[in-house]
Amino acid sequence: MRRTTSPFSLLCVGLGTFLLVLAGLLAWYVEPRAERTPIDTDTTTVFTGNGSYFDTEEIETVDDQRITITRQVRGDVAESERSGRAVWDVTTSVDTAASLPAADPHDALQWTLERWVTDRRTNRPVHCCGEQPAFEGEAYLKFPFHVEKRTYTWWDNTLGATVPLRFSGTARVQGYEGYRFTGTVAPARTGSRLVPGRLVGRPKQSQVLAEEWYANHGVELVVDPLTGRVLNAAIGPRKTLRAPGSAKDAVVLLDSERIAFTPATQRAQVALAEDDNDRLTLLGTILPIGAGGLGALLVAAGTVLVVRGRGGRGEPEGQTRPDPDTSPTTLETSTM
Repeated sequence: MRRTTSPFSLLCVGLGTFLLVLAGLLAWYVEPRAERTPIDTDTTTVFTGNGSYFDTEEIETVDDQRITITRQVRGDVAESERSGRAVWDVTTSVDTAASLPAADPHDALQWTLERWVTDRRTNRPVHCCGEQPAFEGEAYLKFPFHVEKRTYTWWDNTLGATVPLRFSGTARVQGYEGYRFTGTVAPARTGSRLVPGRLVGRPKQSQVLAEEWYANHGVELVVDPLTGRVLNAAIGPRKTLRAPGSAKDAVVLLDSERIAFTPATQRAQVALAEDDNDRLTLLGTILPIGAGGLGALLVAAGTVLVVRGRGGRGEPEGQTRPDPDTSPTTLETSTM
């Protein structure tokens, strides 16, 4: 008997097999490689709060003033592609109401330009590509992918060292839930500065190499659990001057209990986190499940059609149906 297989059944099996392979590739190859720190980032975050700062015109510390920190992060795409790392250039400006809008960075209380280089998969610092400063730790501008409920080492650039930030539960930012990490920085000497002696209680000395001290009342970061993007950040910096060898602060350069992301910055960070999550969920869950489910159905349907086609009744090879006109059962006129 001749057995035939439908082209449609073979198409179902082939397409289903392709979708099953595609589902595996999406889940185990494409999606993990999509979890990489972006190289073309271009974001601006703004912190605001009230505090005190040293007014160089008044030559004294003024209290209850509005303080704004603006940080812009831009990826160096060309260097990132060349090195395979995430190379980000970061400018940070600390301003008062008098220096905003910041037409000239030299008018700011503080202005810095830095280059951060990290491993795109682990978020660990990589010491290459003109990195400045050389930093350590697990987190700074972002956390690693798949954030864990544990203590992370966060790089504090003012301190020039890492600070432990412990997991402190969850918090909602603009309706979006993230992991909350908190910590403090105890007073530590961070450098020295040549100032008039009278500023630090040494009026008989025209110039004194005063000690710069830094502390932080509290660091609070709320982080997206999947991507490690910082949804909200709040810091409480305190920078002072002390006379050489003194245990007491003589001049307050900057002090605030809390400077945090503005609502607009929070909304922007949440929107970016949602976009990242949607993309990773699409690649890692929705498409693999959809492709896998449809592929399994097509393979099953195609297999059933193949089996039925091969087991069906066919014509015996080499035989033809009898011609009604020559059949022995046909009545014919006989002659004698």
